[in-house]
Amino acid sequence: QTISFKNCIIAAGSQAVRLPFMPDDPRVVDSTGALNLQNVPKRMLILGGGIIGLEMGTVYSSLGARLDVVEMMDGLMQGADRDLVKVWQKMNAPRFDNIMLKTKTVGAKATSKGIEVTFEGEGAPAPQTYDLVLQAVGRTPNGKKIAAEKAGISVTDRGFIPVDIQMRTNVPHIFAIGDIVGQPMLAHKAVHEAHVAAEVIAGELQGNKELASAAFNARVIPSVAYTDPEIAWVGLTEDQAKAQGIKVKKGLFPWNASGRAIANGRDEGFTKLLFDDSPEAHGHGKILGGGIVGTHAGDMIGEGALAIEMGADVVDIGKTIHPHPTLGESIGMAAEVAHGSCTDLPPAKR
Repeated sequence: QTISFKNCIIAAGSQAVRLPFMPDDPRVVDSTGALNLQNVPKRMLILGGGIIGLEMGTVYSSLGARLDVVEMMDGLMQGADRDLVKVWQKMNAPRFDNIMLKTKTVGAKATSKGIEVTFEGEGAPAPQTYDLVLQAVGRTPNGKKIAAEKAGISVTDRGFIPVDIQMRTNVPHIFAIGDIVGQPMLAHKAVHEAHVAAEVIAGELQGNKELASAAFNARVIPSVAYTDPEIAWVGLTEDQAKAQGIKVKKGLFPWNASGRAIANGRDEGFTKLLFDDSPEAHGHGKILGGGIVGTHAGDMIGEGALAIEMGADVVDIGKTIHPHPTLGESIGMAAEVAHGSCTDLPPAKR
């Protein structure tokens, strides 16, 4: 079939990475297959300690599955600050029989009793047998699977399609958005990229210069782990600040001082904000990043993203009146902590 078009938007997405040595067996699934299970496994292995695997693991653990997780790196949920993950890990420790860090999965075979998996590394146990193995080791773009090259479109060796800030490929009338153009592979990023591409196309067709000049220039893109508790972060993390030598002022408000969190019976979390603490900021640094761990963290992180996009400083956020009692007011209080004006916590020891 031949299709003719004036403009095209490629939105072919990505697919889960499958380890080559994994058997072709219904007891080995990816994140899509994990949504179609008919029974709850008694013992489940999560390959990869990232967001997707831990989200699905949380669901099946709540239904009664016992979990093991194996991760090659030295910590779970890489990309998030360790203090955020620590709260999650402490609360979720009872879900796991084994958390195997710095450990590699090197083999697997299907048996009548389950999938027998072999490990290698610092935390490697003897071979283990599982009722279900969830592969959650990442996603790969579909650029090489749609024959985009036949239309003259450049595709990288990894399968990504390079685009400019208007989401235009090297073929001027063909655009691409979403997972296929690069990280982060997040739906909310893809939607905004799609808006840009559609506006550019519509603007050019209508002779509307304002629409035709649309560009994707988001300063920050929030990340959320929909686990229990949720973890959300946006902008610069503490780990990144340290690695880049950026001096930051941290304001951290613990939820055990939040009336709403206490009333909800879920006060294990906290909200933290990071502000520019360079000499040029003169104590009124702009917000650079933020992180939240706790119930509904994902619903709250948008305020942090907006503050960064708008260039808000510590006083702007701290003096914005937030409704009480809410979890959201912890954002204002975290700014007050950074500013040294928070009255909801005991004075800091000097």
